[in-house]
Amino acid sequence: MELELRGGVRAAPVAGRTPAERQALRWAPDPRERTADPAHIARTARELEEDGLDSALVVQSSSWPDPWAVAGWALAATTRLRIAAAHRIGPTAPTAAARTLATLDRLSGGRISAHLIIGSSDADVARDGDTLPKAERYRRADEYLSLLTRYLAAEDDLDHHGEYYTVRAARSGLRPAPGSELLSFGGSSPAGVDLAARYAQVYAVPPRPLPDTRLRIAQARAAAARHGRTLRIWRHVTVVLADTDTAAQQHLRRLRRDALRLTSGPDAPRYLDAVALDRDRERGTADPATDPAQVAAYIRRSLAGAHTGSPATVAARINLLRAAGVDIVQLDLPVETDHDRELRRALVAHLRDPAPPRRAW
Repeated sequence: MELELRGGVRAAPVAGRTPAERQALRWAPDPRERTADPAHIARTARELEEDGLDSALVVQSSSWPDPWAVAGWALAATTRLRIAAAHRIGPTAPTAAARTLATLDRLSGGRISAHLIIGSSDADVARDGDTLPKAERYRRADEYLSLLTRYLAAEDDLDHHGEYYTVRAARSGLRPAPGSELLSFGGSSPAGVDLAARYAQVYAVPPRPLPDTRLRIAQARAAAARHGRTLRIWRHVTVVLADTDTAAQQHLRRLRRDALRLTSGPDAPRYLDAVALDRDRERGTADPATDPAQVAAYIRRSLAGAHTGSPATVAARINLLRAAGVDIVQLDLPVETDHDRELRRALVAHLRDPAPPRRAW
């Protein structure tokens, strides 16, 4: 099967006054403020489609625009691009979420899926009224997904009396198109792998070194096989491109330097308040509200494992992931200029090369 190439659709542009600033701030923690820009959503989705990508992720946080609405706008602006909308289990009833998913599936001709998330930060999920600890959120997710999948398949009224949900005489008036790939999951804990194995069609492995990626793929596929199921594998890849490998390394250093400078100026409080830093506070490493070093650490982490080089060099590295069993590669790279788009198109062209990838072992 051909490698699926995935991008991302944001509800609004990255902060920054110039393309260079936006390129750099792409690697900073996202501020909690984010508006919904209809022209940006539509343009980004169309450019992904035009440049040869297959799908895109819409992310979620407690203060950002609703991912279902953003996904619907992106789907309406395109004809081929598939959208994976992040969906946090908890704030929405599973029957309501199921109807939203089925509706967008029908309206888009089968181009929508839900990327299911538990919420890695207790503080951020609490902002939406969800105060359960993470371990209990996983237990609730099992009941949630069981009810959601049964509801979408039910031909007769469904009753459910569980620990977290109770429904009576529930039945959806519409169903997703047959064969739709509706659910992905990315929890890296044993509980997360088990949920993906039982309910999802796609499992997102964390961006780790190649040997660890191989191991996690084997574990996830073995877990799915125990339930008589299969999983496609999705892997996020941070990418820094330039015309040559040397220029790409220079660009990487410039991005890191500019991101550190821009987040330490007058706008520093916006970045210190970012949701991505909640996890650092909860782990007890520091208080993001008073420790600017947390922002710098986040930026360095974001770029530490970047696939950096010319389109040909980066494509060769990504092909190692393909040989290891990855089916979906999410290309995380800032596209702010015409040259950025040219580089992305060149990378896609290399990845579409019919020559078989080298084996990773």
